[in-house]
Amino acid sequence: MGHDVTGPEYGECRMTDLLIGICEQHGWPWMRQPVHEGRDNLLVLVEGSPSPREGGELLLWDVHQDTVATAGMTVAPFGGDVRDGRVYGRGASDVKGSMAAMLAALSRVAERTPATRPTIVLACTANEECGFTGARAVARLWKKRTESNVFSYAPHAAIVAEPTNFNVIVAHHGVVRWRCHTVGRAAHTSRPDHGINAIYAMATIIQAIERFHKELSSAGPEHPLCGRPSVCVSTIRGGAGVNTVPEQATIEIDRRLAPNEPPSAAYEELIAYVTKDADRGGCRIEHDAPFMQSMGLSDDNNRAVAGHLTKLIRQHGREGKVCGAPYGTDAAAISAGGVPTVVCGPGSIEQAHTADEFIAIDELKLGAEIFYDIACKGLRQ
Repeated sequence: MGHDVTGPEYGECRMTDLLIGICEQHGWPWMRQPVHEGRDNLLVLVEGSPSPREGGELLLWDVHQDTVATAGMTVAPFGGDVRDGRVYGRGASDVKGSMAAMLAALSRVAERTPATRPTIVLACTANEECGFTGARAVARLWKKRTESNVFSYAPHAAIVAEPTNFNVIVAHHGVVRWRCHTVGRAAHTSRPDHGINAIYAMATIIQAIERFHKELSSAGPEHPLCGRPSVCVSTIRGGAGVNTVPEQATIEIDRRLAPNEPPSAAYEELIAYVTKDADRGGCRIEHDAPFMQSMGLSDDNNRAVAGHLTKLIRQHGREGKVCGAPYGTDAAAISAGGVPTVVCGPGSIEQAHTADEFIAIDELKLGAEIFYDIACKGLRQ
């Protein structure tokens, strides 16, 4: 997210090493897939019966290894403190709680040999929080099969773990993010008319984007589960010093997309709106290419999977509502690979990224039971 991430505490490599150790303990075949330098996906194979080659079900479980930053936390970020029936720490809710529940379920199912159970590939992905590139790399694997690949076939269905309170998300927004710059001319602040103030020009652009958001909120494409898209200016920087007319200003723009809205179209539409509706004040306006973009998750082909999953969840006493979400997940990248994909897991999104992030232990236990049932019964019932 634009911060310095150099140093041994950054990246997923140590998490990946830990997960490989768990795989070795259980005798699970695994594959390490490079995504970025020092940042890998880990794919774990838990074979079922019959095999996908013999007509058995193949499920993909996706859970991301990365977390957001820890600055400002009021609990030990990596302490894993347990109190009042909760586990506290960064990622407890988003989404290492689900990872623990999935691993616990798979360790149990591997000990029993039912007549039939699905084959499961657990994908522990990199870089979900800032790009979904790990999930995109996973989705390329079943399109390019090799002997070392864990996918002999494309998955029949996928579950992406996120803290949904065991509701089943079948649609969510996409996103496109980029930087916009205004370039003026510096001058001494004792003679401001000799310069071109980039911050003044940027102020009119921000006002135009605010108007655009209001128009989206009232007349943008509306999805029955996700609502309407949005746009937000989320950072601003500019100026060299208090006694210099600012020559440059920069903002970052976060545009949330309807499930089937193309990122490129949304990007071009807002640029055209700002160009028409903002007062440049003599400044040049520059828009960078997007540094992050992703389609949303559409509910066009995942309703059957959602139906099977909600039925199973309700057997455990939870409502298991089928719903949409305003945020993005790995599900969009996996769904784009032709796999019916839903989002579901223990915990609440209200706790994700918070200063005192936690997950209830009862939620973890229930998550392990639900994932265990899925691992034993599959999603074809």
